[in-house]
Amino acid sequence: MADFNKILDAGDYENGEINVVIEIPTGSNHKIEWDRKNACFMLDRVEPIAFAKPTNYGFIPQTLDEDGDELDVLMITDQPLTTGIYTTARVLGVMKFVDDGEVDDKIIAVPADDRNNGDMYKTIEDLPKRLIEQIEFHFNHYKDLKKPGTTTVKAFEGIDSAKEVIKAAIDRWNNQ
Repeated sequence: MADFNKILDAGDYENGEINVVIEIPTGSNHKIEWDRKNACFMLDRVEPIAFAKPTNYGFIPQTLDEDGDELDVLMITDQPLTTGIYTTARVLGVMKFVDDGEVDDKIIAVPADDRNNGDMYKTIEDLPKRLIEQIEFHFNHYKDLKKPGTTTVKAFEGIDSAKEVIKAAIDRWNNQ
């Protein structure tokens, strides 16, 4: 397996496109994580099925969020994506999120070339309201059986805010 942080960069985020490596497919309750030290994926844990991911979950290479991991991405597609693939994605916005007291923001994105949907999602406001509600509910409650009350969705913000979060994560990567 290739080390994604050595072969990919974050992408052209200033123009709204990022590289995304998929860790967890939509609908999975497996918490699969990129192990940066060993340059491979690992199964960290199995979550209760009630807390399966509402979207694909991945990361942007060569970034570090405030929690010390690569910056997370919620990748919205009609079908689940496979662990270990990467794609170019269009940034729609960011979910401002706190997990156990740490900032753990999630970039919200869609494939840069989505011919099935006619590339109809350009901003976070274009997403179905119900999907945003499901994402918010999931992230506010997915740790409730083990550590209730430790996760909080603060806000959903647009592209400009997402670009600021991405830039800060790239800077953290470059300064480590």
